[in-house]
Amino acid sequence: MGESLLTIGNTQETKNTRYVLDTNVLIHDPTALLNFEEHKISIPMTVLEELDSLKSGRNAVAADCRQAIRELDKILGRADLDEIEAGVPIKRGEKSPALGSLSIIMQQTPEGVSTLPTHLNDNKILNDIYFLQRQSPDEHIVLISKDINMRLKAKGCGIEAEDYHNDQLVTDIEKLNKGFLEFSGSFWDQIQQVDTFQELGRTIHHLNRCHILQECTPNQFILDEQGFVGRVLEVSEEEVQLLHLDRHHLLETEAWGLKPRDIYQACALNLLLDPDVHIVNLTGSAGSGKTILALAAAIEMTVANKYYRRIIATRSTQGLDEDIGFLPGTEAEKMEPWLGAITDNLEALHCDDEDCSGSVDYVLNKVPLHFKSLNYIRGRSFQHSLILIDECQNLTPHQIKTIITRAGAGSKVICLGNLAQIDTPYLNATSSGLTYLSERFKGFQQGGNIQLQGVPRSILAEYAESHL
Repeated sequence: MGESLLTIGNTQETKNTRYVLDTNVLIHDPTALLNFEEHKISIPMTVLEELDSLKSGRNAVAADCRQAIRELDKILGRADLDEIEAGVPIKRGEKSPALGSLSIIMQQTPEGVSTLPTHLNDNKILNDIYFLQRQSPDEHIVLISKDINMRLKAKGCGIEAEDYHNDQLVTDIEKLNKGFLEFSGSFWDQIQQVDTFQELGRTIHHLNRCHILQECTPNQFILDEQGFVGRVLEVSEEEVQLLHLDRHHLLETEAWGLKPRDIYQACALNLLLDPDVHIVNLTGSAGSGKTILALAAAIEMTVANKYYRRIIATRSTQGLDEDIGFLPGTEAEKMEPWLGAITDNLEALHCDDEDCSGSVDYVLNKVPLHFKSLNYIRGRSFQHSLILIDECQNLTPHQIKTIITRAGAGSKVICLGNLAQIDTPYLNATSSGLTYLSERFKGFQQGGNIQLQGVPRSILAEYAESHL
């Protein structure tokens, strides 16, 4: 029997495995049905009812529900009642053989068998699984849910429960690509051979891909204690091409009057201001400078350099998963309270001006800055735009894919987030779309990411971040 894509402890499976999926799994990843290889999948009728009740509307959850329903229909579309109850083979392509099966749990749990009160949908699902276990003692039945409390309740009922791990590319968030490699002492003392060339006024080093460079990726930075800064341009199996950067010049780089406060912000600004880098992912603690760096670079590249025609600003919050409302006002006016971080940082960029509010109004009139709701981004295509997405840690991998694929020709995407401040109940640091994005794009030639260090916002913010 093949190994499942899910991590189910360390025990060897001796029984046929049946996975029962909770509603939140199908909302988190509408294509989850295709990720269980040759194993059986069962969907309780209560899950279908929950998908049906959530499918209406323009919010992200409704769109994910509709896609999950379509995926179910592709598999079960023409099957009859007996086939649906027994299990319909899952085909993943026109010519690929069917692997695994999908069934619907339709039988009613007898009153005497119910272990939990039936007034809650979660309890109905657990009662169905408990009854299924009694009916099929030869099967290894596992509940898959993103809800921690649901998994705890399941274990209290004697039901094995696991998280959905298929899109978790890292198990330890500390191993996440930071966007830079730091070396103690001198980096060059650890390099045996280097060929250096001058190309178009740039110094480029060609290095053998030795053991200390095995983990390097394109647009990653090399830092050492002697002050050397390099940026990886290309990586092959045998060679690494490294662009030599001047540390002093990096720290003096300006974007709309803003200078970096440390080398990490300087590296981030280097990626943000490079039009050949099409996606930049900035992570870091609250106050590390993510939003102000991104905004300053965005204004610089839109107003001063004319690389992009407009700035599209949006963010993910719990409130934005609902409708933006029917009160009078434009989309931008309704979005403004949610995008206070953008306007706050715009004021910070002009706090030293004689008339700060006048400067901000001037910039807002001069800069084509558009506030957009995530609910209305689906189906759009933004050409020659700089797309600024704040609070990305609250997006699922499926949602972040939906947004980034909106970028048209000549556009750049900047993703910002703090993995320590996730507000979505079914996400954690390893399953967040921000983590997924960092891992999936680390080999992309036109993409880069930086994990900012420290809390330069204020002494108070730094103390609060470490002590509260």
